[in-house]
Amino acid sequence: MTYCVNPGCQSPQNPDTNRFCRSCRAYLLLKDRYRPIQPIGQGGFGKTFLAVDGHIPSQPKCVVKQLCFPDDGTETFKKVVALFRQEAIRLDELGKHPQIPQILAHFEHEQQLYLVQEFIPGKTLLQELKQQGVYSETQIWELLRDLLPVLQFIHTHRVIHRDIKPANIIRYNGDASNQRLSAENNKGLGNRQLVLIDFGVAKLLTNTALSRAGTIVGSPEYMPPEQTRGKVFPASDLYSLGVTCIHLLTGVSPLDMFDIINDCWVWQDFLPAGRKVSDRLSKILDKLLQSAVKDRYPDADAVLQAMTPTTPKAVPLPPPSPPAVVPSFFTNLWRQHTAKPEGDSLLSEVGVDYTKLQHLLAVGQWEQADEETWAVMCQALGKLPGSYLLSGDIDKLPCEDLRTIDQLWVKYSSGRFGFSVQKQIYQEVAGEYPSFCDRIGWPTHNSYFSNLKLNFSHRAPVGHLPSRSWVGGYEWWRHAEHLTARLEQCAIG
Repeated sequence: MTYCVNPGCQSPQNPDTNRFCRSCRAYLLLKDRYRPIQPIGQGGFGKTFLAVDGHIPSQPKCVVKQLCFPDDGTETFKKVVALFRQEAIRLDELGKHPQIPQILAHFEHEQQLYLVQEFIPGKTLLQELKQQGVYSETQIWELLRDLLPVLQFIHTHRVIHRDIKPANIIRYNGDASNQRLSAENNKGLGNRQLVLIDFGVAKLLTNTALSRAGTIVGSPEYMPPEQTRGKVFPASDLYSLGVTCIHLLTGVSPLDMFDIINDCWVWQDFLPAGRKVSDRLSKILDKLLQSAVKDRYPDADAVLQAMTPTTPKAVPLPPPSPPAVVPSFFTNLWRQHTAKPEGDSLLSEVGVDYTKLQHLLAVGQWEQADEETWAVMCQALGKLPGSYLLSGDIDKLPCEDLRTIDQLWVKYSSGRFGFSVQKQIYQEVAGEYPSFCDRIGWPTHNSYFSNLKLNFSHRAPVGHLPSRSWVGGYEWWRHAEHLTARLEQCAIG
Protein backbone atom coordinates (compact mmCIF):
# COMPACT_ATOMS: atom_id res chain seq x y z
CA MET A 1 0.00 0.00 0.00
CA THR A 2 1.06 3.57 -0.69
CA TYR A 3 -0.31 6.25 1.60
CA CYS A 4 -1.14 9.75 0.39
CA VAL A 5 0.30 12.45 2.66
CA ASN A 6 -1.88 15.28 1.30
CA PRO A 7 -3.47 16.69 4.50
CA GLY A 8 -6.79 17.21 2.74
CA CYS A 9 -7.06 13.74 1.17
CA GLN A 10 -10.27 11.89 2.11
CA SER A 11 -9.13 8.43 0.99
CA PRO A 12 -5.33 8.24 1.30
CA GLN A 13 -4.82 4.48 0.79
CA ASN A 14 -3.55 3.50 -2.66
CA PRO A 15 -2.10 0.42 -4.38
CA ASP A 16 1.69 0.18 -4.52
CA THR A 17 1.64 0.65 -8.30
CA ASN A 18 -0.08 4.06 -8.22
CA ARG A 19 2.00 7.16 -8.86
CA PHE A 20 -0.90 9.55 -8.19
CA CYS A 21 -3.52 9.32 -5.46
CA ARG A 22 -6.76 7.93 -6.86
CA SER A 23 -8.73 10.17 -4.49
CA CYS A 24 -7.07 13.63 -4.62
CA ARG A 25 -4.65 13.11 -7.56
CA ALA A 26 -1.65 14.24 -5.46
CA TYR A 27 1.75 12.86 -6.48
CA LEU A 28 2.50 10.00 -4.05
CA LEU A 29 6.31 9.80 -4.11
CA LEU A 30 8.15 12.36 -2.02
CA LYS A 31 11.16 13.75 -3.88
CA ASP A 32 10.60 10.93 -6.40
CA ARG A 33 12.17 8.65 -3.81
CA TYR A 34 10.30 8.10 -0.55
CA ARG A 35 7.04 6.13 -0.66
CA PRO A 36 4.88 6.50 2.50
CA ILE A 37 3.14 3.26 3.42
CA GLN A 38 1.28 4.05 6.66
CA PRO A 39 0.82 6.80 9.28
CA ILE A 40 2.47 6.10 12.64
CA GLY A 41 1.91 9.32 14.58
CA GLN A 42 0.27 12.73 14.66
CA GLY A 43 0.87 15.93 16.63
CA GLY A 44 0.05 19.61 16.64
CA PHE A 45 2.54 20.38 13.87
CA GLY A 46 1.93 17.49 11.50
CA LYS A 47 2.09 13.74 10.96
CA THR A 48 4.67 10.96 10.93
CA PHE A 49 4.70 8.18 8.35
CA LEU A 50 6.52 4.92 7.84
CA ALA A 51 8.01 4.92 4.35
CA VAL A 52 10.39 3.04 2.09
CA ASP A 53 13.37 4.42 0.21
CA GLY A 54 12.82 3.55 -3.45
CA HIS A 55 16.32 4.59 -4.52
CA ILE A 56 17.91 1.65 -2.71
CA PRO A 57 17.36 -1.84 -4.17
CA SER A 58 16.42 -3.38 -0.81
CA GLN A 59 13.91 -0.55 -0.24
CA PRO A 60 14.77 -0.05 3.44
CA LYS A 61 12.23 1.54 5.73
CA CYS A 62 12.54 5.09 7.00
CA VAL A 63 10.47 7.59 8.97
CA VAL A 64 9.01 10.67 7.27
CA LYS A 65 7.84 13.62 9.35
CA GLN A 66 5.53 16.12 7.74
CA LEU A 67 5.34 19.62 9.24
CA CYS A 68 2.16 21.47 8.42
CA PHE A 69 2.00 25.27 8.43
CA PRO A 70 -1.22 26.55 6.85
CA ASP A 71 0.07 30.08 6.18
CA ASP A 72 2.15 28.81 3.27
CA GLY A 73 1.97 32.00 1.21
CA THR A 74 3.03 34.46 3.88
CA GLU A 75 6.30 35.92 5.07
CA THR A 76 5.89 33.82 8.20
CA PHE A 77 6.12 30.62 6.15
CA LYS A 78 9.31 31.85 4.47
CA LYS A 79 10.81 32.39 7.90
CA VAL A 80 9.68 28.92 8.93
CA VAL A 81 11.43 27.39 5.90
CA ALA A 82 14.67 29.20 6.71
CA LEU A 83 14.48 28.18 10.35
CA PHE A 84 13.59 24.62 9.36
CA ARG A 85 16.82 24.33 7.38
CA GLN A 86 18.88 25.70 10.27
CA GLU A 87 17.32 23.31 12.76
CA ALA A 88 17.73 20.37 10.39
CA ILE A 89 21.48 21.03 10.57
CA ARG A 90 21.31 20.87 14.37
CA LEU A 91 19.36 17.63 14.24
CA ASP A 92 21.93 16.23 11.84
CA GLU A 93 24.56 16.91 14.50
CA LEU A 94 22.48 15.10 17.12
CA GLY A 95 22.09 12.13 14.77
CA LYS A 96 25.81 11.46 15.03
CA HIS A 97 25.18 10.01 18.49
CA PRO A 98 24.68 6.24 18.26
CA GLN A 99 21.45 6.38 20.29
CA ILE A 100 19.70 9.06 18.24
CA PRO A 101 18.20 8.45 14.76
CA GLN A 102 20.11 9.98 11.86
CA ILE A 103 18.57 12.50 9.49
CA LEU A 104 18.58 11.19 5.93
CA ALA A 105 17.00 14.16 4.16
CA HIS A 106 15.00 17.35 4.61
CA PHE A 107 13.05 19.15 1.89
CA GLU A 108 9.97 21.11 0.86
CA HIS A 109 7.31 19.32 -1.19
CA GLU A 110 4.06 20.91 -2.40
CA GLN A 111 4.13 23.63 0.25
CA GLN A 112 4.85 21.20 3.10
CA LEU A 113 8.11 20.61 4.99
CA TYR A 114 9.50 17.10 5.38
CA LEU A 115 12.15 15.46 7.47
CA VAL A 116 13.35 11.91 6.72
CA GLN A 117 15.01 9.91 9.51
CA GLU A 118 16.37 6.41 9.82
CA PHE A 119 13.97 3.74 10.98
CA ILE A 120 14.97 2.05 14.26
CA PRO A 121 13.72 -1.55 14.44
CA GLY A 122 12.58 -2.69 17.86
CA LYS A 123 9.90 -2.13 20.50
CA THR A 124 9.23 0.99 22.50
CA LEU A 125 9.40 0.71 26.27
CA LEU A 126 5.65 1.29 26.35
CA GLN A 127 5.17 -1.78 24.17
CA GLU A 128 7.54 -3.73 26.43
CA LEU A 129 5.57 -2.66 29.49
CA LYS A 130 2.30 -3.87 27.99
CA GLN A 131 3.76 -7.18 26.82
CA GLN A 132 6.17 -8.08 29.64
CA GLY A 133 4.80 -6.28 32.68
CA VAL A 134 6.42 -3.86 35.11
CA TYR A 135 10.16 -3.34 35.22
CA SER A 136 12.45 -4.51 38.00
CA GLU A 137 14.81 -2.19 39.86
CA THR A 138 17.73 -3.66 37.93
CA GLN A 139 16.04 -2.74 34.63
CA ILE A 140 15.51 0.84 35.84
CA TRP A 141 19.20 1.16 36.75
CA GLU A 142 20.08 -0.08 33.26
CA LEU A 143 17.68 2.41 31.68
CA LEU A 144 19.22 5.32 33.60
CA ARG A 145 22.76 4.28 32.74
CA ASP A 146 21.82 3.94 29.07
CA LEU A 147 19.84 7.16 28.61
CA LEU A 148 21.50 9.72 30.87
CA PRO A 149 24.60 10.02 28.64
CA VAL A 150 22.24 10.64 25.69
CA LEU A 151 20.54 13.50 27.55
CA GLN A 152 23.93 14.82 28.55
CA PHE A 153 24.88 14.87 24.85
CA ILE A 154 21.78 16.68 23.58
CA HIS A 155 21.82 19.23 26.39
CA THR A 156 25.44 20.01 25.57
CA HIS A 157 24.18 20.80 22.06
CA ARG A 158 21.58 23.18 23.57
CA VAL A 159 18.61 20.98 22.69
CA ILE A 160 15.88 19.98 25.15
CA HIS A 161 13.90 16.93 24.02
CA ARG A 162 10.67 17.94 25.86
CA ASP A 163 8.88 14.64 25.37
CA ILE A 164 10.75 11.90 27.22
CA LYS A 165 8.34 9.00 27.75
CA PRO A 166 8.26 5.20 27.25
CA ALA A 167 6.72 5.58 23.79
CA ASN A 168 9.71 7.65 22.64
CA ILE A 169 12.37 5.17 23.77
CA ILE A 170 13.04 2.17 21.52
CA ARG A 171 15.01 -0.89 22.48
CA TYR A 172 16.97 -1.43 19.31
CA ASN A 173 16.60 -4.94 17.90
CA GLY A 174 19.48 -5.59 15.54
CA ASP A 175 17.99 -8.94 14.58
CA ALA A 176 14.75 -7.51 13.22
CA SER A 177 13.94 -8.66 9.71
CA ASN A 178 13.10 -5.12 8.62
CA GLN A 179 16.44 -3.72 9.81
CA ARG A 180 17.66 -0.78 7.74
CA LEU A 181 20.90 -0.24 9.65
CA SER A 182 23.69 -1.73 7.61
CA ALA A 183 27.07 -2.76 9.01
CA GLU A 184 28.50 0.67 8.33
CA ASN A 185 25.44 2.59 9.47
CA ASN A 186 24.46 0.93 12.74
CA LYS A 187 26.84 3.28 14.58
CA GLY A 188 28.02 0.66 17.03
CA LEU A 189 24.63 -0.10 18.56
CA GLY A 190 24.43 -3.25 20.59
CA ASN A 191 21.50 -5.54 19.93
CA ARG A 192 19.60 -4.28 22.98
CA GLN A 193 20.65 -0.64 23.32
CA LEU A 194 18.04 2.05 23.94
CA VAL A 195 17.47 4.72 21.28
CA LEU A 196 15.78 8.06 21.98
CA ILE A 197 13.41 9.03 19.18
CA ASP A 198 11.04 11.85 18.19
CA PHE A 199 13.58 14.62 17.72
CA GLY A 200 11.30 16.64 15.50
CA VAL A 201 12.01 20.13 14.19
CA ALA A 202 8.58 21.05 15.56
CA LYS A 203 10.00 20.87 19.09
CA LEU A 204 12.78 23.25 18.19
CA LEU A 205 10.43 25.65 16.46
CA THR A 206 8.41 26.05 19.65
CA ASN A 207 11.29 28.11 21.06
CA THR A 208 10.61 30.82 18.50
CA ALA A 209 8.00 33.42 17.73
CA LEU A 210 6.91 31.21 14.84
CA SER A 211 5.23 28.70 17.14
CA ARG A 212 1.47 28.68 17.33
CA ALA A 213 -0.13 30.40 20.27
CA GLY A 214 -1.17 27.93 22.95
CA THR A 215 0.87 25.06 21.50
CA ILE A 216 2.73 23.06 24.13
CA VAL A 217 5.03 20.29 23.01
CA GLY A 218 5.10 17.22 25.21
CA SER A 219 2.82 14.73 26.93
CA PRO A 220 0.98 16.21 29.96
CA GLU A 221 1.38 13.15 32.20
CA TYR A 222 5.18 13.26 31.84
CA MET A 223 5.59 17.03 31.69
CA PRO A 224 7.25 19.09 34.46
CA PRO A 225 5.36 22.13 35.83
CA GLU A 226 7.62 24.71 34.15
CA GLN A 227 7.02 23.17 30.72
CA THR A 228 3.29 23.80 30.98
CA ARG A 229 4.24 27.48 31.30
CA GLY A 230 6.43 27.41 28.21
CA LYS A 231 9.80 27.19 29.99
CA VAL A 232 12.24 24.28 29.67
CA PHE A 233 15.67 23.43 31.09
CA PRO A 234 17.89 20.34 31.05
CA ALA A 235 16.25 19.47 34.37
CA SER A 236 12.90 19.39 32.55
CA ASP A 237 13.97 16.33 30.57
CA LEU A 238 15.26 14.75 33.79
CA TYR A 239 11.83 15.19 35.38
CA SER A 240 10.20 13.41 32.43
CA LEU A 241 12.79 10.64 32.69
CA GLY A 242 11.86 10.22 36.37
CA VAL A 243 8.17 9.95 35.48
CA THR A 244 9.07 7.39 32.82
CA CYS A 245 10.87 5.31 35.44
CA ILE A 246 7.99 5.26 37.94
CA HIS A 247 5.54 4.41 35.16
CA LEU A 248 7.68 1.42 34.18
CA LEU A 249 8.10 0.37 37.83
CA THR A 250 4.37 0.46 38.61
CA GLY A 251 2.52 0.07 35.31
CA VAL A 252 0.19 2.82 36.56
CA SER A 253 -0.64 5.97 34.60
CA PRO A 254 1.51 8.83 35.94
CA LEU A 255 -1.53 11.07 36.43
CA ASP A 256 -2.91 8.56 38.97
CA MET A 257 0.27 8.65 41.08
CA PHE A 258 0.40 12.39 41.75
CA ASP A 259 -1.08 13.72 44.98
CA ILE A 260 -2.54 17.07 43.94
CA ILE A 261 -3.43 18.09 47.49
CA ASN A 262 0.11 17.67 48.81
CA ASP A 263 1.78 18.48 45.48
CA CYS A 264 3.97 15.38 45.42
CA TRP A 265 4.37 11.98 43.80
CA VAL A 266 3.24 8.94 45.79
CA TRP A 267 4.49 6.35 43.31
CA GLN A 268 5.74 3.92 45.95
CA ASP A 269 2.13 3.37 47.06
CA PHE A 270 1.46 1.87 43.62
CA LEU A 271 4.28 -0.65 43.47
CA PRO A 272 3.05 -4.22 42.82
CA ALA A 273 2.51 -6.35 45.92
CA GLY A 274 5.77 -7.69 47.27
CA ARG A 275 7.90 -5.27 45.22
CA LYS A 276 10.27 -2.85 46.92
CA VAL A 277 12.68 -0.27 45.61
CA SER A 278 15.98 0.40 47.37
CA ASP A 279 16.45 3.64 49.27
CA ARG A 280 19.27 4.55 46.88
CA LEU A 281 17.09 4.39 43.77
CA SER A 282 14.11 5.94 45.59
CA LYS A 283 16.18 8.99 46.53
CA ILE A 284 17.38 9.45 42.97
CA LEU A 285 13.87 9.13 41.51
CA ASP A 286 12.36 11.44 44.14
CA LYS A 287 14.96 14.10 43.35
CA LEU A 288 14.25 13.77 39.62
CA LEU A 289 10.54 14.29 40.36
CA GLN A 290 10.77 17.46 42.44
CA SER A 291 8.30 20.12 41.28
CA ALA A 292 10.75 23.00 41.72
CA VAL A 293 13.56 23.06 39.18
CA LYS A 294 16.07 24.15 41.84
CA ASP A 295 15.34 21.02 43.88
CA ARG A 296 16.13 18.60 41.03
CA TYR A 297 19.46 17.46 39.69
CA PRO A 298 20.75 20.34 37.53
CA ASP A 299 21.91 18.10 34.70
CA ALA A 300 22.40 14.49 33.61
CA ASP A 301 25.99 14.56 34.83
CA ALA A 302 24.81 15.16 38.40
CA VAL A 303 22.50 12.13 38.22
CA LEU A 304 25.33 9.96 36.93
CA GLN A 305 27.42 11.07 39.90
CA ALA A 306 24.65 10.03 42.27
CA MET A 307 24.53 6.60 40.62
CA THR A 308 27.68 5.39 42.30
CA PRO A 309 29.00 1.92 41.52
CA THR A 310 28.27 -0.80 44.06
CA THR A 311 31.82 -2.15 43.98
CA PRO A 312 35.06 -0.29 44.73
CA LYS A 313 37.42 0.63 41.95
CA ALA A 314 40.10 -1.95 41.24
CA VAL A 315 43.51 -0.93 42.53
CA PRO A 316 46.05 -1.35 39.71
CA LEU A 317 49.45 -2.82 40.55
CA PRO A 318 52.50 -0.72 39.58
CA PRO A 319 54.48 -1.77 36.48
CA PRO A 320 57.95 -3.28 36.88
CA SER A 321 60.75 -0.72 37.01
CA PRO A 322 64.56 -0.96 36.73
CA PRO A 323 65.87 -2.04 40.16
CA ALA A 324 68.78 0.42 39.94
CA VAL A 325 66.30 3.33 40.04
CA VAL A 326 63.35 2.15 42.14
CA PRO A 327 62.54 -1.13 43.88
CA SER A 328 61.23 -3.88 41.60
CA PHE A 329 57.56 -4.72 41.28
CA PHE A 330 57.92 -7.81 43.48
CA THR A 331 59.95 -5.93 46.07
CA ASN A 332 57.26 -3.24 46.32
CA LEU A 333 54.53 -5.87 46.55
CA TRP A 334 56.43 -7.67 49.32
CA ARG A 335 56.97 -4.42 51.21
CA GLN A 336 53.30 -3.51 50.90
CA HIS A 337 52.25 -6.69 52.69
CA THR A 338 55.12 -6.98 55.19
CA ALA A 339 55.89 -3.38 56.17
CA LYS A 340 54.92 -2.74 59.77
CA PRO A 341 55.23 0.99 60.33
CA GLU A 342 55.00 1.97 63.96
CA GLY A 343 54.07 5.02 65.94
CA ASP A 344 50.95 5.94 63.95
CA SER A 345 47.67 6.65 65.71
CA LEU A 346 45.04 5.06 63.44
CA LEU A 347 42.04 6.45 65.31
CA SER A 348 38.54 6.59 63.81
CA GLU A 349 35.27 7.91 65.18
CA VAL A 350 33.27 5.45 63.08
CA GLY A 351 35.42 2.31 63.06
CA VAL A 352 37.34 2.73 59.78
CA ASP A 353 40.47 0.58 59.44
CA TYR A 354 43.36 2.72 58.15
CA THR A 355 45.98 -0.05 58.10
CA LYS A 356 45.92 -0.44 54.31
CA LEU A 357 46.36 3.31 53.76
CA GLN A 358 49.19 3.32 56.30
CA HIS A 359 51.07 0.51 54.51
CA LEU A 360 50.58 1.99 51.03
CA LEU A 361 51.97 5.34 52.15
CA ALA A 362 54.83 3.72 54.05
CA VAL A 363 56.14 2.10 50.84
CA GLY A 364 55.48 5.15 48.65
CA GLN A 365 52.62 3.68 46.62
CA TRP A 366 51.13 7.15 46.05
CA GLU A 367 48.55 6.29 43.39
CA GLN A 368 47.11 3.34 45.30
CA ALA A 369 47.16 5.40 48.50
CA ASP A 370 45.22 8.15 46.71
CA GLU A 371 42.51 5.66 45.71
CA GLU A 372 42.46 4.16 49.21
CA THR A 373 42.01 7.69 50.63
CA TRP A 374 38.85 8.08 48.53
CA ALA A 375 37.62 4.68 49.75
CA VAL A 376 38.14 5.39 53.46
CA MET A 377 36.56 8.85 53.18
CA CYS A 378 33.45 7.22 51.70
CA GLN A 379 33.50 4.65 54.50
CA ALA A 380 33.83 7.34 57.16
CA LEU A 381 30.73 9.05 55.74
CA GLY A 382 28.75 5.83 55.37
CA LYS A 383 28.72 6.11 51.57
CA LEU A 384 29.35 3.40 49.00
CA PRO A 385 32.94 3.07 47.71
CA GLY A 386 33.48 5.27 44.66
CA SER A 387 30.80 7.78 45.67
CA TYR A 388 31.52 11.37 44.73
CA LEU A 389 31.60 13.64 47.79
CA LEU A 390 29.72 16.94 47.76
CA SER A 391 30.41 20.06 49.80
CA GLY A 392 27.90 18.92 52.39
CA ASP A 393 29.74 15.62 52.74
CA ILE A 394 33.05 17.39 53.39
CA ASP A 395 31.37 19.37 56.18
CA LYS A 396 30.43 16.07 57.85
CA LEU A 397 33.81 14.30 57.72
CA PRO A 398 34.57 13.01 61.25
CA CYS A 399 37.41 15.05 62.76
CA GLU A 400 39.31 12.05 64.14
CA ASP A 401 39.22 10.30 60.76
CA LEU A 402 40.25 13.44 58.88
CA ARG A 403 43.14 13.87 61.32
CA THR A 404 44.30 10.27 60.84
CA ILE A 405 44.25 10.54 57.04
CA ASP A 406 46.11 13.83 57.09
CA GLN A 407 48.77 12.71 59.59
CA LEU A 408 49.56 9.60 57.54
CA TRP A 409 49.99 11.59 54.32
CA VAL A 410 52.12 14.29 55.99
CA LYS A 411 54.36 11.79 57.81
CA TYR A 412 55.16 9.47 54.92
CA SER A 413 55.60 12.27 52.35
CA SER A 414 57.99 14.13 54.67
CA GLY A 415 55.55 17.04 54.81
CA ARG A 416 54.99 17.39 51.06
CA PHE A 417 51.46 15.97 50.83
CA GLY A 418 48.31 16.01 52.95
CA PHE A 419 45.08 17.94 53.47
CA SER A 420 46.71 20.28 55.99
CA VAL A 421 49.43 21.09 53.44
CA GLN A 422 46.72 21.95 50.88
CA LYS A 423 44.91 24.03 53.52
CA GLN A 424 48.02 26.13 54.15
CA ILE A 425 48.51 26.76 50.42
CA TYR A 426 44.81 27.63 49.96
CA GLN A 427 45.07 30.20 52.74
CA GLU A 428 48.31 31.61 51.30
CA VAL A 429 46.54 32.38 47.97
CA ALA A 430 43.60 33.92 49.88
CA GLY A 431 41.16 31.26 48.68
CA GLU A 432 41.66 31.99 44.98
CA TYR A 433 41.03 28.56 43.46
CA PRO A 434 42.89 29.01 40.11
CA SER A 435 45.99 30.17 42.01
CA PHE A 436 45.61 27.24 44.39
CA CYS A 437 45.47 24.79 41.47
CA ASP A 438 48.47 26.42 39.84
CA ARG A 439 50.51 26.08 43.06
CA ILE A 440 49.79 22.38 43.57
CA GLY A 441 49.83 21.35 39.89
CA TRP A 442 46.12 20.65 39.25
CA PRO A 443 44.08 21.74 36.20
CA THR A 444 41.42 24.33 36.96
CA HIS A 445 38.74 22.40 35.06
CA ASN A 446 37.10 19.24 36.34
CA SER A 447 36.12 15.93 34.72
CA TYR A 448 34.39 12.99 36.31
CA PHE A 449 35.21 10.60 33.49
CA SER A 450 38.93 11.07 32.92
CA ASN A 451 42.11 11.26 34.96
CA LEU A 452 43.43 14.57 36.21
CA LYS A 453 46.90 13.76 34.77
CA LEU A 454 48.33 13.57 38.27
CA ASN A 455 51.95 13.11 39.20
CA PHE A 456 52.10 10.14 41.57
CA SER A 457 55.66 10.59 42.74
CA HIS A 458 57.49 12.19 45.64
CA ARG A 459 58.71 14.85 43.18
CA ALA A 460 55.18 16.14 42.57
CA PRO A 461 54.49 19.76 43.59
CA VAL A 462 53.93 20.34 47.30
CA GLY A 463 50.24 19.76 48.08
CA HIS A 464 49.66 17.80 44.86
CA LEU A 465 48.27 14.82 46.79
CA PRO A 466 45.77 13.59 47.89
CA SER A 467 43.99 14.39 44.63
CA ARG A 468 40.46 15.75 44.22
CA SER A 469 39.31 12.66 42.27
CA TRP A 470 36.58 12.17 44.88
CA VAL A 471 35.06 15.64 44.43
CA GLY A 472 31.59 15.93 42.89
CA GLY A 473 28.65 18.29 42.80
CA TYR A 474 27.47 21.32 40.86
CA GLU A 475 29.97 23.60 42.65
CA TRP A 476 32.81 21.08 42.76
CA TRP A 477 35.44 23.82 42.77
CA ARG A 478 34.39 24.88 46.30
CA HIS A 479 35.77 21.65 47.78
CA ALA A 480 39.01 23.39 48.85
CA GLU A 481 37.03 26.07 50.68
CA HIS A 482 34.91 23.50 52.53
CA LEU A 483 37.86 21.24 53.31
CA THR A 484 39.84 24.17 54.68
CA ALA A 485 36.88 25.18 56.85
CA ARG A 486 36.44 21.63 58.12
CA LEU A 487 40.15 21.33 58.98
CA GLU A 488 39.85 24.60 60.93
CA GLN A 489 36.83 23.28 62.84
CA CYS A 490 38.74 20.11 63.70
CA ALA A 491 41.89 22.07 64.66
CA ILE A 492 43.97 20.21 62.07
CA GLY A 493 47.06 21.88 60.62
